[in-house]
Amino acid sequence: MKDILNRMLNHEELSREEMKNILIGITQSEYPTEQITALLTALQMRGVTVDELLGFRDGILETGVPAILEADRYIDVVGTGGDRKNTFNISTTSCFVIAGAGYKVAKHGNYAATSVSGASNVIQHHGIKFTDDIDKLNRSLNEAGIVYLHAQLFAKAMKFVGPIRKALQFPTIFNLLGPLVNPSQPKCQLLGVANLDQMRLYNSVYQKIGIDYGIVNSIDGYDEISLTGDFKVTTNNYERIFKPSDLGFAIAKPEELVGGATEEEAAQIFDAVLENRALPAQKNIVLANAGFGIQVLEKGQKSIEECIEIARESIDSGAALRTFKKFVELNS
Repeated sequence: MKDILNRMLNHEELSREEMKNILIGITQSEYPTEQITALLTALQMRGVTVDELLGFRDGILETGVPAILEADRYIDVVGTGGDRKNTFNISTTSCFVIAGAGYKVAKHGNYAATSVSGASNVIQHHGIKFTDDIDKLNRSLNEAGIVYLHAQLFAKAMKFVGPIRKALQFPTIFNLLGPLVNPSQPKCQLLGVANLDQMRLYNSVYQKIGIDYGIVNSIDGYDEISLTGDFKVTTNNYERIFKPSDLGFAIAKPEELVGGATEEEAAQIFDAVLENRALPAQKNIVLANAGFGIQVLEKGQKSIEECIEIARESIDSGAALRTFKKFVELNS
């Protein structure tokens, strides 16, 4: 580690293999806290490379618990978080709309870091018991079309750096890893990022991993399609800036996206969307995000307008709500 820190001071980049070995070393308590802190700080100041990010991803997946799912094609919809906008659970709600439309979903998530309610908060609020039991997970995927993978049960490496991350009080490479370490390693992913630098980074990462992806960013800083203004989408097939009106949506007001002041309020919005009684803006935002997720699953073969209509039918027909009720029944 002394040699690696000296190289970091010289602004050298580390290889994917070196980063993987460092991560494994961290889980085996090979390095003192001060050295790990120095490494994370140096990486953050210089900026993380694609191979460095992939090396830590390799290490987390190798030292974690795998989730081998009995489906070939399924999607995860996730945001990097950290946009500090405290939106309602847009990605999680979108996942149930996608599953309601007949697609398979493996949602990976955790408790909130910077908002009132993260994916795990809203799922747990409805009485779900988190599990890494592969038979239960596959039953949920097969019978409800969706499975929830609570990050803390799978990424065992994270507990070794938890206290350091808390003490540092600024984002580190681990904040970038969340969307990349779904233990089921899905072949499709829709990712929301908070800025265009992250979009470029993940675009290169996904190309190296070789999956079907969509990366979205609202130009005003939301890590999802917020419909509060223009947003950019990058996929395997195209890169484009959309206006809400391009998709037939009105511009949303920021206050219409807020997830509330409590976990209870966030859960009420989640329920309202699935029950088709949410504010028009709340429903539209979920339709937009679910629509682009469906387009990723369809390998870009369907237009975004078609995909949004598939999502709309999932909510309007009650299929999304039925999917969620089945999911609760199987996982409580």
